[in-house]
Amino acid sequence: MASVQKILLLVAACCLLLLVPNATLGAQAATAKPSSGKAKGKNKAKPTAKKNAKGKPNGKAGKNARGRKPGTKKRVFLEKHVAAVKGSLPNVQSLGALVVDMDGGQEIFARKPDQPRAIASISKLAATLVVMDHNLDLEGLTTIKKIDAEVARGGAPSRLLEGMTLSNRDLLHAALLGSDNRAVSALGRAVGLSATQLTNAMNRKVASLELRATRFREPTGLSPENLSTPRELLQLLRAAMSQPILGPIVRKPEYEAHPVGRPPIKYVSTHRPAARPSLQILGGKTGYNDAARYCLVIAIRIEGHNYGMALLGTDGKLTRFGDVARVVDWIVAHKARLTAPATVQGPPLPDGFSAIPDASTLPTHQDYSATPPAMVKPEPDR
Repeated sequence: MASVQKILLLVAACCLLLLVPNATLGAQAATAKPSSGKAKGKNKAKPTAKKNAKGKPNGKAGKNARGRKPGTKKRVFLEKHVAAVKGSLPNVQSLGALVVDMDGGQEIFARKPDQPRAIASISKLAATLVVMDHNLDLEGLTTIKKIDAEVARGGAPSRLLEGMTLSNRDLLHAALLGSDNRAVSALGRAVGLSATQLTNAMNRKVASLELRATRFREPTGLSPENLSTPRELLQLLRAAMSQPILGPIVRKPEYEAHPVGRPPIKYVSTHRPAARPSLQILGGKTGYNDAARYCLVIAIRIEGHNYGMALLGTDGKLTRFGDVARVVDWIVAHKARLTAPATVQGPPLPDGFSAIPDASTLPTHQDYSATPPAMVKPEPDR
């Protein structure tokens, strides 16, 4: 009997040992459990902002140094919506503008047409004229190299990757339709010119065309020191349009390049937004950098008549194309009596401005991304 009692006591002791830990865990869980749904949010760990070298937070948690969440794009101001006519003239918003009847030479609209302004990627018209003067082999192959990326540093992203090989014909289309900066550098190398040599040749080219206010500091259009006037840009576009190879390129709406051993690259012309049923685009080139803002030089045909427009210093990525539409509507409405005088003209050129600049003092690979903008900086334009 005594032995039976001892066995029962041992069994009871074992049961207690098994039950006590579970009870303790349950009590702990009950203590940790929030009393309401609101408490759940309070118990979550808050993300801590990274600190800089001085121990101060760099900004709000989850955002980058510019105050935007990673992966978000900067908002771009697209267009000024304005009345079509101001006074008796088209309500052009560009700070420098010239609209010319290319058949008769009559000026239809002018705003400071002889004042030099930054022209950004419109510079590529001169660059491609130079490489054609140097007998570019259109079917020759050129490989994109690190030096091309260095020349293009600070500009819009390029789809021409290092090591990619394309025909020079494809590179011409990439430069003029896609406004690719690496393509310009590669084209220069294809004819044996460094970026500096290409720039100097561009300055000599515009001098031979008697464009005395046009000058270049580098070949792609990234520099705010690449300057011209609305009047001279129309002459530069006319020169490109008359070149047998470049003429058909600058009027194409799109093109498909075929890198060796890689998928094709489709380029859509940057001046394509100007297209509308009432006009035919004969050729054009866009541009953008911080100093130039949004620019456009374009030749169009309206009802069998040819017109040229140079629009510089425009706010909003699409405002320059709105200017084209406003001018076209005004021309159609006044086609029977196009006798409007030119409006405000720009000041005379500064003393010494006619000298041909020398780009030999320019470092071969200058990064223009750090250049202080002359105006407010919108998103880069291609």
